[in-house]
Amino acid sequence: MSDEGQPDRAPADRAGGDLGWSLGVLLRALHRSVVTVIGDFPQGPRGYETLATVVHGDQPNQLALATHLGIDRTVLTYLIDDLVEAGLVERRLNPSDRRQRKIVATAHGDSVLRELERRVREAEDAVLGALDAADRETFRRLLRRVACGVRDVEPAVDPCEVVSGVLGEDAAR
Repeated sequence: MSDEGQPDRAPADRAGGDLGWSLGVLLRALHRSVVTVIGDFPQGPRGYETLATVVHGDQPNQLALATHLGIDRTVLTYLIDDLVEAGLVERRLNPSDRRQRKIVATAHGDSVLRELERRVREAEDAVLGALDAADRETFRRLLRRVACGVRDVEPAVDPCEVVSGVLGEDAAR
């Protein structure tokens, strides 16, 4: 019983099953965990997501990369500059259109990303610790399906394409 004589309610009851509240709590916890494990990575989580998209995606130029990530192209220029300075990516001529630059991960960038992906996955698993391993995978799969179904939030970006690019082609299915 509370001090006011009301029965104590479980945290889920206080939230009233509100999806927004649940997602907000989950996203804040995930953000804190990811920031911790990626440390001083250039541009933080945004830089990490950009490197992951460069490694796993195939955007032909910086504009396509900016659109895919939902980042203003001017902001992306500075972000890419930081990743280049860290030796994680390079700007190369696009073989199909030499007027454009394609962002390509370096061998160092590939190596760094593999380690960061492992650490981020461990952080995600810790945040989702209330679920067993099978339920975590089910949750991830269902969340990807919902994300791929969102079409009217940002029409210029296909969320399913973003999920597929970051997590692998069959991850969105």
